[in-house]
Amino acid sequence: MTGSENPTAPARTRTMLTGSVDWNMAARTGAALVPAGPRTSRYSAERAVAELAAASVRAEGPVREVSGLDDGSVVPDALIVDRPGWIRAAADSMSQLTGSGIEPGEKGKLVGKPAGMQAGAMLAFLSTAILGQYDPFTGPDGTLLLVAPNIMAVERALGVQPSDFRLWVCLHEVTHRVQFSSAPWIAGYMRSNVDTLGAAGDEPLADILARLAEAVKERRRGVEDPAGGVIGLLRATQSEPQRAALDRLLMLGTLLEGHADHVMDAVGPAVVPSVARIRAAFDQRRKRPANPIQRLLRALLGMDAKVAQYVRGKAFVDEVVDTVGMARFNTIWTEPETLPRTDEIGDPQRWVTRVLG
Repeated sequence: MTGSENPTAPARTRTMLTGSVDWNMAARTGAALVPAGPRTSRYSAERAVAELAAASVRAEGPVREVSGLDDGSVVPDALIVDRPGWIRAAADSMSQLTGSGIEPGEKGKLVGKPAGMQAGAMLAFLSTAILGQYDPFTGPDGTLLLVAPNIMAVERALGVQPSDFRLWVCLHEVTHRVQFSSAPWIAGYMRSNVDTLGAAGDEPLADILARLAEAVKERRRGVEDPAGGVIGLLRATQSEPQRAALDRLLMLGTLLEGHADHVMDAVGPAVVPSVARIRAAFDQRRKRPANPIQRLLRALLGMDAKVAQYVRGKAFVDEVVDTVGMARFNTIWTEPETLPRTDEIGDPQRWVTRVLG
């Protein structure tokens, strides 16, 4: 049963996001535009799929031991996909998250189709870079996705041991699954903030344009935009409640990714013998200059800012765990008020003082 078929799922309030994107169109467009993955033999592809499936199960024990998050839940099988498979899954997840269904009277019209084509093009680009993803919004226990062709392409480019790299990737993505299963309120928290982002308001267009103009002026003056790219410009047009909701989502993403990076490295060479080499090669790859088109897309999507946020997230987790230990750090998963605030992610001691006293 998928999230869309779940009879117990709470009713969603229709917002500006609802119906604005035809996610079926996005999935079809993305699958049509996505470039092929790396060339490989059928044997190698099947071996990678089998090894990733096994690694996703193997990673669960070390992740729970190192993180201290163990809710005793049954470990669901990972879904190993190709690029079109990830696009379809991502479109389905976004449909669940935004509640973007089409009203009965709107069927047959072009409602959401132009935006769906644009979203599909973006998903096609992203699908070439995603190694894995935990999706808490589809299926009764969420879905752990691993994109086999991308993992194979990166391990070849880095020249690392494939079995070690595949387990290393699984450690990161399984950590996300453990985060959500141990703190199930996070999914609802994300939905609530997404609903706030899409809430319709009566604010005059002139006020929105004035904020956008001011944001452009600040960029010209060299004022740093923590979000970057399209996200940064979107933030500039938002009302204060929407801006606060976006900041909360950005901080949550920073924490989740930083914590996953901390755990995957803390597991250590006993589980991933070449972990130090993999981390060094992976970080170096992040710094390599992309071609002009890729640089433009990364800038538009704010992906470089996203990478910087994840680095900040890991630094936050590293410092707090080093200071108070993992058990006390895990207080962070208690409720929304225990999550780090914008001014705390770069100053972990502020969070320690506020939350742990």
